[in-house]
Amino acid sequence: MSHLPEVKEQYGKLKNFVDGEWVESSAETIPITNPATDQVIGEVPKSSADELNEAVEAAKDAFVEWRETAPISRVRYFFKLKELMELRFEDMARVLVQEMGKTIDESRGEVRRAIENVETACAITTLQMGYNLEDGAASGIDEEAWKVPLGVFACIAPYNFPSMIPYWFWPYAVACGNTYIIKPSSQVPITQQIMTEVVAEVGFPPGVINLVNGHHDLADNLMNHPDIKGISFVGSTPIAHHVYKLSTENKKRVQAQGGAKNTIVVMEDCNLKRSVANMLASFFGCAGQRCLAGSNLAIVGSDGFYNEFMGKFIEGVKAIKVGYGLDETVNMGPLVSQKAKTKVEGYIETAEKEGGKFLLDGRGIKPEGYENGAFVGPTVFENVEPDHTLAKEEVFGPVVATMRFGSLEETIEFMNTSPYGNAASIYTSSGPAARQFRYDIEAGNVGINIGIVAAMSYFPFAGRKDSFLGDLHGQGKDAVNFFTDRKVCITRWL
Repeated sequence: MSHLPEVKEQYGKLKNFVDGEWVESSAETIPITNPATDQVIGEVPKSSADELNEAVEAAKDAFVEWRETAPISRVRYFFKLKELMELRFEDMARVLVQEMGKTIDESRGEVRRAIENVETACAITTLQMGYNLEDGAASGIDEEAWKVPLGVFACIAPYNFPSMIPYWFWPYAVACGNTYIIKPSSQVPITQQIMTEVVAEVGFPPGVINLVNGHHDLADNLMNHPDIKGISFVGSTPIAHHVYKLSTENKKRVQAQGGAKNTIVVMEDCNLKRSVANMLASFFGCAGQRCLAGSNLAIVGSDGFYNEFMGKFIEGVKAIKVGYGLDETVNMGPLVSQKAKTKVEGYIETAEKEGGKFLLDGRGIKPEGYENGAFVGPTVFENVEPDHTLAKEEVFGPVVATMRFGSLEETIEFMNTSPYGNAASIYTSSGPAARQFRYDIEAGNVGINIGIVAAMSYFPFAGRKDSFLGDLHGQGKDAVNFFTDRKVCITRWL
C-alpha cells in the first residue's frame, strides 16, 4: 500500500462536451467502478437522442469553416495539443488505472500511443496531399485528384484502451478538415473526460470536437444519424458485425475492429531466454484484455525442448505480481469488471472439463487490501486440443492454452482455420521459417520474435476476417484515406 501515490477517488457525474462547452446531461446515469476495489468512483450519463442531435448539429455547423481552414493552420492546434497532453500525461495514466485496471506502466504506454497519433496527424499537410498528371487525359488536358473532407464522423470506443483507441481516429479526421464526436465506453469514460479537458484547453473552434457519453442506445443513434458520414468502432466481433451492417445500411463509411484469437508459435531454434521474457507481456499484459494478446501457445519441437521451454515459461509466469495497478511494483492488474471475471472463470471451468491440464490456476487470487477486486491470476493449461473451446474462442483474460504440433505447416493450418485474423507471432532464428510464416498466415498483424504486434501510429492497425470489417484501418495513411474522398478534376483551357 505504501507504493500508492495520492489520486482523486471520486469524479462525480460526468458531463458532455458539445459546441465548445461542458454541458450537463439530463439522462439517467450508470455507475463507474474501480475494478481493483469494486468501489464506485463516478457516474456517466446515458445521453438522450436529443442530446446527441445537439452535438451532431454543432459539428455539422462547425464543418463549414473548419474545412476552409488551411491545413497548416489546423496542424498548429495539434502541436499545442501534444504539448498539453505531455503536461497532463501522468494524470491521464493514473485515471486510466483507476477505471480500467491496468498497471501504471501499461497505462503510461497507452497514453504515449495516443500522443504518438497526435504527432503523426501533425504531418497532415503531407499526408492529405492529392496527386496530378500533366496531359493526364489527353494532350492539353490535365487531371488531378484532391483528398477532401466529408463532414461529421464518430467513434464508438471500447473499454480496454480508453485513451488510445479514439486517437487512432479523431486526430486524423479533424486534421483532414472533418468534425468529430467521441462516444467513450460507458464502463471507462473518465479517461476521455480528462483528455477532452486538454482538447478544450487547446481552443479548437466550437463544434469541431465533441464528447457525448452514453450506452448502447446512443451507439445505435450514431449509426442511424443521417448527418454522420462514418463510424469507427473497436470491440467484440458480434458487435462489430452489428456496427458494420447498421452503418452501411445507412450509407456510412465504416471501420469496425472485432475480436481475436491470437496464437504464438515457438520453434525449437528460438532464443529460449529472450523469447520467454518477450512473450509474457503478450499473454498477461493488460490482464489479457487486448485484441493483440497472445492466447494460444503453440510449441513445435521435441519432448525435451517442450519440457525445457515450459519450465522457463512457468517460472516467468509465477514471478508476475498481481495487484492494484497504481502500485509501481505490480505487473498485472484486475479484469475490468466482476462480469468479466465471471466470464473468464467460466472459460477456465470449461477448459478443465474438456480435458485441459492445469499448470497454473489463477482463480481465487485476492491481493491483500483488494479482496473485492475483479482479479483472475495468470492461468496456464496444457493438453489443449485444437477442437477445445479454449483453443477457438476469445477469452479476453490471462489464460493460456498450450498445444503441441508436429510441424510449422501443421501449426499454420490450424491457425488459418480460425475465423479471426488479427495477430499471429512466431519465435524462431530461422529466416525461411519466419518467411513461410509471414507469407502463409492469414492475419493482419504478424510478429517475428515479437509477441505484441502493435503497429506504430504511422502504420495501420491491421486485421482480417472476423477481426476487421471494412476497407481502411485506423492510424496513418489508412486513416487519412478513410476520412477523405478523392475528388477528381479534369481541366482543359480553351
